[in-house]
This record gives sequence, structure tokens and C-alpha cells, in this order.
Amino acid sequence: MLLGVAFVPVSPAAPVVMPGSGDHRAEKQRLLDELRARYERESPLVREMPGWTNIVFGVGDPDARLMFVGEAPGADEDAQGVPFVGRSGQLLTKMIEAMGLSRDAVYIANVLKVRPPGNRTPTIDEASKDGPFLREQIRIIGPEVIVTLGKPAANLLLENSEAMGKMRGHWREYEGVPVMPTYHPAFLLRSYTEENRRKVWSDLSQVVDRLGLRG
Repeated sequence: MLLGVAFVPVSPAAPVVMPGSGDHRAEKQRLLDELRARYERESPLVREMPGWTNIVFGVGDPDARLMFVGEAPGADEDAQGVPFVGRSGQLLTKMIEAMGLSRDAVYIANVLKVRPPGNRTPTIDEASKDGPFLREQIRIIGPEVIVTLGKPAANLLLENSEAMGKMRGHWREYEGVPVMPTYHPAFLLRSYTEENRRKVWSDLSQVVDRLGLRG
């Protein structure tokens, strides 16, 4: 069962470790480390956003074929400095594993790298300020597919203001990279209906097929 929805477990057609030499990965990680250091120096939100504790930059394989992009850190993420580690993160981990992958084999990041007060939704202005750093993360990693989690992340990358219900389930494109918008795990936790769970699994199944992960 995935999120309470029956499905056929995915057996990866290839090893879960993504392709790329150790030197290639190391170079990408070096570039990501440099980008994080620049973020700490240059992001307006580091100075302007009140009350955050840790920068939550990103985690996972720097040479990942698949990248997940959420909107902003929550309280658990802010405390640990790691994206998606609270309840919604646990659900995301189950989603990734249901695809036949592991968290270590993908890359996970947010539009905002510091927590907004009260876990509120990022404003358009805040997303525009941290957006360039996310775009550079994507450029360095070079994923084959991006899954956006929730409306703010999809709106930023796709440069639109469409509703989540209209975007999800349909392939879009960001600078030549296929994008699959789907609901944020936090939304599923708030509205844990069978219909919503089936929609998310349908979205993720399309990603599995696009990456050729189904054995």
C-alpha cells in the first residue's frame, strides 16, 4: 500500500545508485557547497527573514536523475537543517521508496532555504529572492526529471499562477527538464482522502515510467 492506496511495487530496472563517476559527483558537490556558501553571504532572506535557526539548503545525490522541490522548511527542518524530515518528510520518504528509489538516490530541496515564521506559505517576493539559488542548484545537479511538491514550487519554476489541481498530473517543462507537479505531502496529511492519494500515486507513476525505473 502507498498512502493507503493499493499499487504494484516498483522493481527498479537498474541499480538504485544513479549513474556518474565519483569524480563527477564530487565536482557537483563542490559546486553545491560553493553555492551554499554564496547563499549564506548573499541571500536577502538570510538577513530579512525573522526567527529561523538553520539554513536548509538541500540533501541527496548531487548527480541525481530525479529532483524533488518543495516550498520552504518547517519547524523540524529548521531545527535539523535538512529538508523534509518532519511528518511530511516521512511521507515523502515513503513516496520515494514506493517508486523503487531511496532518499539517497534523489535530491531534495525547497524554493526557500530558511523557514518563514509560523510555517506560512512563502510570498511571491520571498520566492523571487531565493529562486535564483534554486535555479542554480538545478543547473548544477542536472536532473532528468523534477517533481514539484505543492503550488508555490510549481508556480516559481513554471512561471505561472495556475492552481495545483490544474497543473498536477500533466507534464510541464523547466529549461528543457520535464516537470511533474503534484501535491505537497503536507497537503495529503491535511486532506488524507483516497482520491488525493490516488492522484499523487498516478503522478509519481508517470515519473517512474519516464525514468524507466519499472522492471
